[in-house]
Amino acid sequence: MAKAIMIQGTASNAGKSLLAAGLCRIFRQDGYRVAPFKSQNMALNSAITPDGLEMGRAQVMQAEAAGVAPDARMNPILLKPTSNVGSQVIVNGVPRGTMPAGEYFHYRKGLIPEVMAAYESLSADYDIIVIEGAGSPAEINLKQDDIVNMGMAKRAKAPVLLCGDIDRGGVFASLYGTVKLLEPDEQALIKGLVINKFRGDVEILRPGLGQLEELTGKPVLGVVPMLEVDVDDEDSLSSRLSKHGKVGLVDIAVIRLPRLSNFTDFNPLERMEEVTLRYVGSVRELGHPDLVILPGTKNTMDDLRWLRQSGLEGAILKHAERGGAVIGICGGYQMLGRAVSDPDHVEGGGTLAGLGLLPSETVFQGEKTRTRVTGTFQTLQGIFAPLGGIPFEGYEIHMGRTQRDGAPLVAFADQTGEEHTDGLSEKNVWGCYIHGIFDKAEVASALVSALMKAKGLEGQAASVDWQAYAQQQYDKLADGLRASLDMERIYRIVNGEE
Repeated sequence: MAKAIMIQGTASNAGKSLLAAGLCRIFRQDGYRVAPFKSQNMALNSAITPDGLEMGRAQVMQAEAAGVAPDARMNPILLKPTSNVGSQVIVNGVPRGTMPAGEYFHYRKGLIPEVMAAYESLSADYDIIVIEGAGSPAEINLKQDDIVNMGMAKRAKAPVLLCGDIDRGGVFASLYGTVKLLEPDEQALIKGLVINKFRGDVEILRPGLGQLEELTGKPVLGVVPMLEVDVDDEDSLSSRLSKHGKVGLVDIAVIRLPRLSNFTDFNPLERMEEVTLRYVGSVRELGHPDLVILPGTKNTMDDLRWLRQSGLEGAILKHAERGGAVIGICGGYQMLGRAVSDPDHVEGGGTLAGLGLLPSETVFQGEKTRTRVTGTFQTLQGIFAPLGGIPFEGYEIHMGRTQRDGAPLVAFADQTGEEHTDGLSEKNVWGCYIHGIFDKAEVASALVSALMKAKGLEGQAASVDWQAYAQQQYDKLADGLRASLDMERIYRIVNGEE
C-alpha cells in the first residue's frame, strides 16, 4: 500500500489544491509513483477520464502534475451544485441523482465504504498518495461522519499538513483556532503548519512563527510565497473570474452565469497575448466586445432566466444583430437555440424560449452524456470560416439532447470509436457541446486570428503548445515549493519518522 500525506486548510481557497499539485510534482520528479486523492469535491469544473467517468477538474490537474492519467478513483465523490441548497451527486464518476444538502448530509455516511474502496485500490497502484481535504477540518457542525478531512486522515492513517492563507489576513488566528477546535487525536495527526500566499519579507514573520509553534506545538514547515503559476482552477472562487489583466488586440467577454461551470474551457484563450478575456455579469460590464461566449452551466434554465432578467440577453442579441461574434458551449449552446424544455424535471421542469440565434431545440433527459471526443470543424461561414477543417479534442458532459435544423458544426469520434456530429453554425454565431474545444493550439490560434481579421487587423495569432506550457507551470510550481518548504522534514513525515 502507498504511503500518504494530506493537505488540509483553515478555509476554502487557502491553496490546498495548488500545494497538493506541487507535492505531486515534486514526488514525481524524485522518482516516485504518485497520485492525488480527494474523497469529496464540490465544484462545477469537471472533466472526463479516459474511460468515460466524471471527476473534479482539480484532481485532473493534480494528476497531470503527477504525470499520470486522471482516474475517477482519485475523486470518488463529486458534488456539482444545481442550486443554493442542492447538488448533483456523482459517485465513482457516475451520477447518483440530485439531492438537497440535508438529504446528502445523511446519505454520505453510506458512501464511506465506496470512498475507502477507491482509496485502497488507488493506494495499491502507487508509492505515495497526496490527499486533499475540503474547506476546513474545524467546521465542527459537519464533523459527524466526516469523509473528507480528519475522518479521511484517520481512515487512511495519513499525516496532515495544515495550511493557512496569509493573503486574506488573520493567518495566525486561523491556524491556531483550527488546531484548537480539533479533538486531541485529530491534533496529533497534524505534523506541520504551512503559511501560504505570502507577499513580502519572510523575516518580518519570524517572531510570529516561533510563537505560533509554541502555542500549537506544531512546527511551521514553510512560508510559501504568492506563486505566479498558471494552472487550471477548481471552482468559482478562482481569482481569474474577477481579475483585470492585460489589454490585447481582441476583446472576449465570457458571461459569468450564476451556475457557471467548466470555465477552464477558456483558459487557453486568456493566456494568449492577443486576447483580453473578461468574465462579465452585467450589461454595464459587457461593453462592446469582439466575441461574446455563453459558457457551460449546471442549471441551463435558471441561468437562462437570469440572463433574461439581467438584461444581458437583449445586449447579446443586439451584439449579434450588429454582426458581433457569439459562441455557446454546452449550456450556452442550449441557450442559443429556439427553446429549452424539461419534461422530466431534470432542472425543475417547464419550457423556456431560447435566444433564437441558432435553429435548434433542447430537451433535458435523465441520462448524462460523458465522453472524450476527437474531431474536426466542418465548413463554417462568415467570421468563423477560417476554423473549417481544423482538428480539435475535448469532452462532453451534459444532460440535454439537442435537435438541430442545419449542417453540424463539428464531426468527431467518441472514446469508443463511434462517429457523431454536433453543434450548429449560423453566420457569426456557433455553438456545440464540446468542452475543451479551444485546448488545441490550432483552434485557439485560428479563432483569434479570425477575430483579428474581422477587425481589419493583419497577422496570425501565436500558436502555443498548451500541454507543454502546463508542464512548465507544474515544474515552476515544484521549484517554488522546494524553495519554501522543508522537504527533508516532509519526507520524514511521509515515511512515518515524525
